[in-house]
Amino acid sequence: MQKITIDIFTDVLCVWAYSAQIRFDQLKIDFGDKLELRYRYIPIFAAAKQRIAKAWKDKGGFEGFNQSLRETAQHWEHVELHPRIWLDNVPESSSVPHLYLKAIQALEKEGMIASDPLPQHGNRSLCEAYAWRMRCSFFAEARNIGEIRTLDHIAESLGIPVVPVHEMLDNGTAHATLHEDLEARDQFMVPGSPTLVFNEGRQRLYGNVGYRIIEANIRELLSDKQSGLASWC
Repeated sequence: MQKITIDIFTDVLCVWAYSAQIRFDQLKIDFGDKLELRYRYIPIFAAAKQRIAKAWKDKGGFEGFNQSLRETAQHWEHVELHPRIWLDNVPESSSVPHLYLKAIQALEKEGMIASDPLPQHGNRSLCEAYAWRMRCSFFAEARNIGEIRTLDHIAESLGIPVVPVHEMLDNGTAHATLHEDLEARDQFMVPGSPTLVFNEGRQRLYGNVGYRIIEANIRELLSDKQSGLASWC
C-alpha cells in the first residue's frame, strides 16, 4: 500500500496552527493508514513577548494583538479563544513547550507510551492529545504553557508519566530532536506556521490553507506512482 508522510511545522503559540488542527485531524479520518503525519515544531514565538512588543509597537501593543486575534477568531466555531489571550499569563517562549512535546514524542518512539489512536481522545494518539490539550490550555484557558509546572499538570491529566518526560529533557534527547526539526525547517525552507511539507519537500502549503486544497494534493500523490518525479498538483 502506498503511504505518504506529511511534515507539519507549527509553533504551539500560533493561532493559525491552533485553528488548523481540525484539518489535520480530518486528514487522518479520510486517509487512515495511507498517511503519516509527522509533527515538527519551529520557534516563531521563541521570544514571545519581544516579538509581539516589536511587531505591535505602533498598533496597540499586546492589547492590539489581543483585539486582532479575537476579531479574527470570532467566526470560528471549532475553537475557542479566551478574551484575555496574550494579556494574562503570557509565556516567555514557545521553546519550553516545544521541548516538552519532543520529550513526549521520544517516549512514544521508544514505546514507553502508546502510539495508537485513542477513542477517548478523538482518535488522536496520546502525544497528539497532549499537543492539543496544551494548545487549548493556552488559547481557550489563557494558561501559561511556557511553565514546566503547567505542562506537567497537563501530562498528569492525560496519564503521561512526568518523570520519564523530565529525563528526556535532562539528558538532551528532547533538545536533539527539536534541533532536527530546525534542520528540517531550513532544508525545506519553511516560511512559517503552519506549513505542510510533503512529496519529499517538493510541495509546501503554508498558512491558512483550506482543507480541499490539502486533500487534492494528497490524492494526487497517492494516485500518481510517478509523483516522486513530478506532480500536476
